[in-house]
Amino acid sequence: MSSQQLRHLISDAPRVMVVDGSKMVRKMIADVLNRELPGVEVIGCASIAEARVALQAGAVHLVTTSLALPDGDGLEIARSVREAAGQAYVPVIVVSGDAQQHLVERRFTEYVTDYFDKSLGHEALAAFIRGYVQPQPVAGATVLYIEDSRVVAETTKRMLERHDLKVIHVIRAEDAFALLTAESLGLSTHRFDIVLTDVTLKGELSGRDVVQRIRVDFAYGKRRLPILVMTGDDNRDNQSALLQAGANDLVLKPIEERLLVTKVLFQLRVSGMEEARAAS
Repeated sequence: MSSQQLRHLISDAPRVMVVDGSKMVRKMIADVLNRELPGVEVIGCASIAEARVALQAGAVHLVTTSLALPDGDGLEIARSVREAAGQAYVPVIVVSGDAQQHLVERRFTEYVTDYFDKSLGHEALAAFIRGYVQPQPVAGATVLYIEDSRVVAETTKRMLERHDLKVIHVIRAEDAFALLTAESLGLSTHRFDIVLTDVTLKGELSGRDVVQRIRVDFAYGKRRLPILVMTGDDNRDNQSALLQAGANDLVLKPIEERLLVTKVLFQLRVSGMEEARAAS
């Protein structure tokens, strides 16, 4: 997947926040992003305070942060990103010489997506970041897709399957919950890696109910089971409400294949699906 395709995912002016007390590190990461993602807006911040101001100015699409910052612990950056209103679930990557120690001591919170140890060098860091800005196909991923229009469902399913994604389609939210329950009890042949749902569904439950029940009743976090919601509503307040309810991101209608597939692969990469399966 090219950097041009990612641009279509995250808007014409993607915003990436780089938080590090070292000006040299900020410049190095910015150089990688500018090379791999033309048109990117890199927001360099030297402190937690500067990062919080940047978050208030608008949503970001990728965050890297050092752990040691002049005004506190870099993990506060991760928390601020996750709690920012209207902010989609995006990668928050810790870049630090203490990353390995934090991992050993289990000090990383659920707000952190990934980590990189600075001792591995700048070339390795550049390759690591490239993996996020140029996400590759994820082999073996299964999508639980909820859509009550058979015509839309068939078209969307073909889009996803062309990119080696397995799609299990259901019409109602209740059917999806039955499949997720069976999976949680070990009674299913499916293992779902991501949920894609329309916001408007036949029956008593909507796409927003899907999000809320997965996050509350099943207690699946945004990394455990990413959720993308398809909506034709361009009202920013309504979109923000879906994100606050637990959606990882939104797919606006009419659906464009490149954007949809890029968003799905992006969230699978953020969720660490491949690593989770390898460990199980």
